[in-house]
Amino acid sequence: MKNQTGCSKTLLIFLAVLFPFQLLFAQEIGLELFSMRNQFKQDIPGTLAKINGWNIREIEGGGSYGLPREEFKKLLFENNLKMVAVGADFDQLSSNPQAAIEEAKAFGAKYIVCFWIPHKGDSFNIQNIQKAENVFNSAGKIINNNGLSLCYHPHGYEFRPYGKGTLFDHLVVHTDPRYLNFEMDVFWVKHPGQDPVALLRKYPRRFPLLHLKDRKPGTIGNQNGSADEETNVVLGQGDVGIASIMKEAIRDGVKHYFIEDESSKSEEQIPKSLSYLRTLGSK
Repeated sequence: MKNQTGCSKTLLIFLAVLFPFQLLFAQEIGLELFSMRNQFKQDIPGTLAKINGWNIREIEGGGSYGLPREEFKKLLFENNLKMVAVGADFDQLSSNPQAAIEEAKAFGAKYIVCFWIPHKGDSFNIQNIQKAENVFNSAGKIINNNGLSLCYHPHGYEFRPYGKGTLFDHLVVHTDPRYLNFEMDVFWVKHPGQDPVALLRKYPRRFPLLHLKDRKPGTIGNQNGSADEETNVVLGQGDVGIASIMKEAIRDGVKHYFIEDESSKSEEQIPKSLSYLRTLGSK
């Protein structure tokens, strides 16, 4: 049995190297529910039904948009939507990680994701990173002991220079991969001047989750964690390099992919992004 498992893994790696796009739709392409935040304000059941109509099965979210949790979960079930990851506030992870665990387990999610490290204005430095390392290692251990996984989602300010690398490098090196890994948002890696493909290669197996998002060509980046939402464009129409990223992500064994479109045109753009990804799968 052990040998068969080893052979299967070797075969998958071999196929991923030779035929990365053919393996693309062996993976589910999910959706970050924040993409539909405006639609949820108007019609929660209809919005979930629309997501189902796009043949999306995996989602990332958290909370229930004002509905009782059980009612929201019932709607997810009726629309064949599986919650893979839920968000957790940094302060909650610091003071009460058990609450985040209970939220994830209530939705049947495997991952808990923190999306922001608190800091004052644009002043983000090594002290902020070191505090985060302590919180993530501590909370991540508790989360791991409960059978779940903690990830952090960078937003660009973490890529400021520090030492011989960046503050993000410090965060990766000083966190235990048993207790913390990362969700790469490819937009928020490109925007501060980094290369998503190079980052996947630099830290293999540290990115089990990936946000797929493209950026309007000509957009000026920064390392402040800020961008105009309307610079989010259909996948493949921007300057992030989605095709190359997908090849590398498949080789690296990224487990879950979520389209996130923060623009006001998300409802129009998401189906086009799905169609683009299918063209990759046919190559």
